[in-house]
Amino acid sequence: MPMTPQGRRPAALIAYVALTIGLLTLGSSSRLTANTSALPPGAMTPSARERMIARQVGALLEDNHYSQQRIDDAMSPRVMDKFLDGLDGQKSYFLASDIAEFQAYRLRFDDMIRTGDLEPAYAMFARYQQRNRERIRHALALLDQTPDFTLDESFEFDREKAAWPTTTVELDELWRKRVKNDAISLLLAGKTWDEAREVLRTRYDRVLKRADQVKPEEVFEVFLNSYARTFDPHSNYFSPRNSEEYKIQMSLNYEGIGASLQLIDDYVTIMNLFEGGPAAASGALSVNDRITAVGQGKQGPMTDVVGWRIDDVVQLIRGKGGTVVRLQILPVGAAPGSPERVLEFTRGKVTLEAQAARKELKTITRGEIEYRVGVINVPGFYSDYDGQRAGDKNFRSTTRDVRRLIEELKEEKIDGLVIDLRGNGGGFLPEAQSLTGLFVDQGPVVQVQFSNGEREVLDDPDAGIAYDGPLVVVIDRFSASASEIFAGAIQDYRRGVVVGQRSFGKGTVQNLVPLSRWSARPVNGQLTVTIGKFYRVTGESTQHRGVEPDVELASPISLKDIGESSLDDALPWDRIDRAEFRALDTRLPSIAKLALEENARQGRDPDYRWLVEDIAALNRLRDQRALSLNLETRRAERAQLEANRLARENARRVARSESPIASIEDLDASKQPDVVLDQSAEVMVDMLKLSAPAKPTKPKTVTAKREAA
Repeated sequence: MPMTPQGRRPAALIAYVALTIGLLTLGSSSRLTANTSALPPGAMTPSARERMIARQVGALLEDNHYSQQRIDDAMSPRVMDKFLDGLDGQKSYFLASDIAEFQAYRLRFDDMIRTGDLEPAYAMFARYQQRNRERIRHALALLDQTPDFTLDESFEFDREKAAWPTTTVELDELWRKRVKNDAISLLLAGKTWDEAREVLRTRYDRVLKRADQVKPEEVFEVFLNSYARTFDPHSNYFSPRNSEEYKIQMSLNYEGIGASLQLIDDYVTIMNLFEGGPAAASGALSVNDRITAVGQGKQGPMTDVVGWRIDDVVQLIRGKGGTVVRLQILPVGAAPGSPERVLEFTRGKVTLEAQAARKELKTITRGEIEYRVGVINVPGFYSDYDGQRAGDKNFRSTTRDVRRLIEELKEEKIDGLVIDLRGNGGGFLPEAQSLTGLFVDQGPVVQVQFSNGEREVLDDPDAGIAYDGPLVVVIDRFSASASEIFAGAIQDYRRGVVVGQRSFGKGTVQNLVPLSRWSARPVNGQLTVTIGKFYRVTGESTQHRGVEPDVELASPISLKDIGESSLDDALPWDRIDRAEFRALDTRLPSIAKLALEENARQGRDPDYRWLVEDIAALNRLRDQRALSLNLETRRAERAQLEANRLARENARRVARSESPIASIEDLDASKQPDVVLDQSAEVMVDMLKLSAPAKPTKPKTVTAKREAA
């Protein structure tokens, strides 16, 4: 929705955005002096359009952000620190002397965005380019000598809190260890030193090549996000290209040929064909075919794309539906120089089915009773708003897909339903409202408060429900924002039981602001700015604290390292008045009894014990901050880790009356149990038994089947 001058209306978008722009593979030669903002010869320079956008973004943040902060000398050092972190967060490129020179700009970042005088930031980036190129060239030179793999030394891989290197000698030593660690990783994978050296030489050469392909808009995006994320972690600037990607993520569709691409050895390679897309329908493309050139229309010239950045190639292939694109293909297995062929495709609408809601049916037998548990996995809160506005009766949305899947599961005679929100980082706020409305007949779903104290209660938009049976909602630490609205409402209305791990704790509302006033396309990019905070109908905020599950399950996700409470500049927790609502008389069984049943089952379930032991092993690895650079020590550590993992796996198999495996390589990852989902289904059965048991049916083996929405 458009931002009003006051920026005080509820957002049409609420999303957990985790977009990180990494610039650690960029580089060029430059020189910076502390007493000038003049850019060195050959360095990138800000355009007039970028200067204008910077001023616009600064004004929007000051005028509309919930915190009502000012961009001034007090904020300027924080912005500069964010900018440095975006360039060299691991302190592996800059010298302490570089950082000392940059102090001349420490109180100028507020002036840069107000006036559009961006040269100091671009000068800092030019120095980064210089240091990056120096480091990669040094890494290449190190490959001319065989490292001593017998030395007892270590590599500190987490340098976020380390001091900046003071000398080139210190930086050289850091990179000697880094290159040695890269080599050891390849040696542990079975390569010889000569083979590892060639792999690393190719890798580092490619980094240098990519350095010349960095675009000014990427530097500008890091620069503006240094400001946006100083206001809070969820305010973001998206470049025009990333604006398009964000739109695709939220609508689950785009116009193109329907192929997943990856850059392999300078060739853009076909990795997957999306069902229903033009490429899959043609039958002409194969996985691992390589694209060497792209042409527009039936007669347009072919543009050679070997060695191009993959995002540039994607932009050539995508286009308006109904238009023609031609691809020159080097077939899978053919050597460079072999005959190539040109294929013609008419672009069309491609739907990302893998990211849409999907269903699963589990049958669980307890004694002589079989329970049929439906599971709907909801990866995100998406909606094709363009399709809806255009009058497309079949436009995709989370609520529409889930409603259809519920009807299909009803036909399969389910006894209860599990909504799986694990990993769901959020999406459109209206979808959280309408999805809640599938299970709650009427009433408020969430409250939103703005910086001026104005509050709005957002209700279930439709009367009636799609499902009135027993309900379990599964969450984990990556369940955020809209997921927390839904899970919190289900919990507050006592409509169902929430199981899993405490959620992310994102309780803020973002508005999506296009920066191109007179264009339908985001030619200037767009800004998501935090304009409010949302609260549960009880008045409690999910900010920092998240949603606490009724029944807790083990999870490998770290509560300390993941979540709102781990992010810098996150807004504080608070509470507001309770909305007028009444919990439902759903006759939920006692949460305490459900927790006791689950705890007892965890103690006797070999899969759950295996999960807990795996988590403990993972936590021990997380505590490491350095790696040994003695090859035999690393081999012994790796052998011990694999032996421990094999022992845990075989203990689980024996407990399940399955045959043990001889090696961890014999493990089929696709057949590993989803312990948390299995336990969630068991909690559903506990609910059914503690309330009204299902009618006895003929017992069957536990099965599972998947279907994309």
